[in-house]
Amino acid sequence: MSRSSAPDRPYHHGQLRDALLTAAFEQLQEISAHQISLRGVARHAGVSHAAPYHYFPDRAQLLAALAVTCNEQFLDAQRRAVDVQTQPVARLLAMGEAYILFATQHPNAFALIFDPATCPPDHSNPDTAPFIRANHELLDDLIRAAQDAGQLPHDDPQIRAAALWGTVHGLAQLVQLGHLPAEVVPAALRTLIAPAP
Repeated sequence: MSRSSAPDRPYHHGQLRDALLTAAFEQLQEISAHQISLRGVARHAGVSHAAPYHYFPDRAQLLAALAVTCNEQFLDAQRRAVDVQTQPVARLLAMGEAYILFATQHPNAFALIFDPATCPPDHSNPDTAPFIRANHELLDDLIRAAQDAGQLPHDDPQIRAAALWGTVHGLAQLVQLGHLPAEVVPAALRTLIAPAP
């Protein structure tokens, strides 16, 4: 029996919401956030069409919660990549590579994370703001650690963070769109984050 035609699955109290968000995240591998529907998510999760409405009264609230899930997955991917490295610059490179890898492996989730409707540039979304702040703090901490180790120049870490973020984000989009082969990413990042002479 296919997942889409499965009967309602038994979920313990509180687990259904997580299951619906997992189903929605899985659907982002095939369709954009604009194509996500409550009915489609219910079908993918193998529950009744009415089930999502207990947690998400409308599609907008489902997408808002899905944006949180995407931000959480995005941050976790970068943290895991950083944690397996020990040298400051290697940790910084790992974060950049994980950022781009997530963007290329989960393009629709990546698009939702930066969608102005869910991540307004002029004011913070209280649901996603903690993840965005943690992501910025991770980058800032890695830059400062590399500076303290003498592996990066002692310039303004916030300006350097803005430059690195903008460049890595641009690389991610170029790879996504096929304008740049993924194979060049590690060398490009090493050129960008070269140890101080």
